[in-house]
Amino acid sequence: MPDATPDAIPLNDAPDARPASPARRRRHDVLAALSRPKVALMLALGFSSGLPFMLIGNTLTFWLAEDGVKLAMIGFLSWITLTYSVKFLWGAVVDRVKTPLLGSLGRRRGWMIATQVGVGAGLVGMACSEPRTHLGALIAFGLFTGVSAAAQDTVVDAWRIESAADPDELGLLTAAYSLGYRAALIATEALILLLANAVGWPVSYGLYGALMVVGVAAALLAREPARADQVMEAKSALARVHPLQAVGDAVVGPFVAFFRAHGWGLAALMLGMITLYHLSDYMRGPMSNPYYKALGIGKPTIAAVRATIGLGGSLAGIALGGAASVRLGNLRTLVLGAILQPIAVAAFALLAWRGGDFTLLAAGPVRLTAFEAIMAFDALAMAFSGVALVAFMSTLTSLGYTATQYALLTSALTWTGKTLKGFSGVIVDALHQGRGLLEAYGLFYLLSAAIGLPAILLCLILALRRPAPVTEV
Repeated sequence: MPDATPDAIPLNDAPDARPASPARRRRHDVLAALSRPKVALMLALGFSSGLPFMLIGNTLTFWLAEDGVKLAMIGFLSWITLTYSVKFLWGAVVDRVKTPLLGSLGRRRGWMIATQVGVGAGLVGMACSEPRTHLGALIAFGLFTGVSAAAQDTVVDAWRIESAADPDELGLLTAAYSLGYRAALIATEALILLLANAVGWPVSYGLYGALMVVGVAAALLAREPARADQVMEAKSALARVHPLQAVGDAVVGPFVAFFRAHGWGLAALMLGMITLYHLSDYMRGPMSNPYYKALGIGKPTIAAVRATIGLGGSLAGIALGGAASVRLGNLRTLVLGAILQPIAVAAFALLAWRGGDFTLLAAGPVRLTAFEAIMAFDALAMAFSGVALVAFMSTLTSLGYTATQYALLTSALTWTGKTLKGFSGVIVDALHQGRGLLEAYGLFYLLSAAIGLPAILLCLILALRRPAPVTEV
């Protein structure tokens, strides 16, 4: 049994925090849980975390494509989001270092505000940099935004996990985070297209930079997680006495604790599964908006579909993902999500084969097109799988290393996809040789879907191994 040191504090304080069978919730219990202030704050922090993601990712590719930037360059510029792939570096900082000038607010709140201000400033800088004339400046501000955004994600994830009083509340906060994040994606994938159509891309980016005030307000209203702060203070005391040991603990300790808690084989299996889980979605990402443009689908139509049918699919996916996690367990839900993702990605190839959008259903004034149906299913599949993966990863961290360990898991999730997707434009150009552009896009989407097959296999193996959530390290 480990000593009662800060390194060995359980994520859930007492054994009875994990009852053998959860009590049935009455309706007023659920409503009371939803009315908790932490839930509202988590919604706002989720929105703040989601806001920059598409603005330095797929939405930026639309701006670049409209300004005549070549597909290969658009693919390479998606590497800006590699800043999300080294979250464990930002985790080591936010776990161990107080925020300059804002340290009195606590490690979590101080870093949240500092990174949110950084994201806002970076987006305003991008707004002032036209791709045609100042592409270098746009890239530089994009990288600054990416670093700030990745660090913000790291500290918000740590606050979400450490602020939860029990596993039920962790699930509630995770769902609230997912809803807030999804709302930000709708705003930055769909609504911004309407805004850009009216006032242009630079003004749109500037306005979205100002929206980061939502996250700043939530961080100011949030409470610093008391238990986590005590652990961090204890580690700061160790740093003053043994600085070299403290550096090793900050950088190496989270990795050692993670592999020790799960065993080397199982830990490697989990990291491999997480690495491949969203690979098919990442791979097609940079080419999505250029593909819609090649199909002849306009920005207002894309925006309308994303904000209506796409939003409905996302909300349904979040709800179904949460329900499946409860009814089937996280591992079975992970398997189902791994299966749904490649199917959703492959479905887009139908549009290329038909040469554009086409009507699936027409009954009086009601008309459903293939693009609308595929977008709805895609949103449902990605939201469903995302909820399952976030819930699963949230059970694998230990207090004292929360930010770094969760950042390690999310880095494993993103580094392969965000690296490989940089070549997506090159792949489409290569497939275009001797073929029509739409045929090349269709083959590219099928290839992206096939990349998701190994994740299904690893999820099945992991489901047989059934790793237990961390209780202490």
